[in-house]
Amino acid sequence: MATAGVPAQDAPRGAFAGHPQGLYYLAFTEAWERFSYYGMTALVVLYMVNQLLLPGHVEHIVGFAAFRSALESVMGPLSAQALASQIFGFYTGFVYFTPLLGGLIADRWIGQRNAVVIGALSMSGGHVAMAFEQSFLLALLLLVVGSGFLKGNISAQVGALYPHDDEARRTRGFAIFSMAINFGAVFGPVLCGVLAQVHGWHYGFGVAAIFMLAGLATYLAGYRHLPARVERRTRENGPLTAADWRIILALVAVMIITIFQSIAYYQLANVLPVWIQLHVGLEAGGFSIPVPWYQSIDPLFSILGVPLLFWLWARQASHQREPGDLGKIGLGAWLAAASNLILVAAIVAADGAAVHPVWPFLYCAGMGIAFLYYWPTLLALVSRAAPAKVNATMMGVAFMSLFVANNLIGWIGTFYERTTPARFWALHAGIAAAGGLLVLLFGNRLTRVLEAGARHPLRPSARTLEVER
Repeated sequence: MATAGVPAQDAPRGAFAGHPQGLYYLAFTEAWERFSYYGMTALVVLYMVNQLLLPGHVEHIVGFAAFRSALESVMGPLSAQALASQIFGFYTGFVYFTPLLGGLIADRWIGQRNAVVIGALSMSGGHVAMAFEQSFLLALLLLVVGSGFLKGNISAQVGALYPHDDEARRTRGFAIFSMAINFGAVFGPVLCGVLAQVHGWHYGFGVAAIFMLAGLATYLAGYRHLPARVERRTRENGPLTAADWRIILALVAVMIITIFQSIAYYQLANVLPVWIQLHVGLEAGGFSIPVPWYQSIDPLFSILGVPLLFWLWARQASHQREPGDLGKIGLGAWLAAASNLILVAAIVAADGAAVHPVWPFLYCAGMGIAFLYYWPTLLALVSRAAPAKVNATMMGVAFMSLFVANNLIGWIGTFYERTTPARFWALHAGIAAAGGLLVLLFGNRLTRVLEAGARHPLRPSARTLEVER
């Protein structure tokens, strides 16, 4: 892959493992950005439910009356919790939609380097605006637009730092970059959560803004070491063949199946904090556990689970029992179902009393492992099996499944107050299990189609386990 601005073959090298200097600027930029994003995301539903959408506050939000009227004209009257759930679903859903547009704009007109700067500026403005009630809707809009410009383009720059034939260093470079993502995902909710609990919501949002500005400063400091534009390699010419279309349709079917797992998984950032706040005993030894801290458990176990799963899969492979890609996606569904059943069992056992804080901890930990089974495996499958002419497009379509899933979790979350918590989490166990059942029903048939077109065996590679949520 060639680049404009910094030729990959002549990229400056840092002192660590011979990687280009630009990698470290990109990794630290992403660490700051993910810190701010996950810190803000861990707070926003609780902030809406406990303050922003209540009388005396909601009237201050510019444009919110018209927004709510339009929403309720379609969905009917919404409580504060239901409204917060739907807003969160829209926000997180479009975070996964706009990168397609941001990548298109960068590729055709402004280049990846300028796009990332625009995205970082927009997200910085969004985090600052989040600290004020009046600008809440503007804040969400700026964050969605900024994510669109930054999310895919900064990842494209990582790959562009290396010569096309240097696959080994590129793989290690992405592993370093992914560690930065996971670091931000773990520690963002921890710091923002404790600041919000001790000093108030706006302190939590304020520190998220500070770290986003630190990310922008880091990126600008390394600006000259980064590729201005990522040139795409020329793909095969000619129309798609019938075999290509069979593979594309099979991949789309797999993506649709994973929507069930994603619904069960992403609800942990939406309704789970509300449920924890109301039904979990958070006092431990005189210390009150901040609810947002639970959002750090899932990414932490996604980090810790990588070597464990490598070991497990190696043992299974030595006995020729390692599951294929569809098998792993199915196992991810069953693990997500089992994690939701942990909450159901804890609620039933508590019989109206406060649930012990260890049970939502185990739920989040299980979700982190479930994520490792299904989402990186899907990306690896698409990367290897999709026809070369539409490979990048199909990767974008894979992220569209998260757009669909996050919008659905917002809608499903509006039913939380209309049922019992046990039934709500049992519903999500059933949704995840539906994904597992679909794999059992159609997995072998889909695997045969995909194996026929895959360039490599359908097994996830090491780097695909460390990817962003």
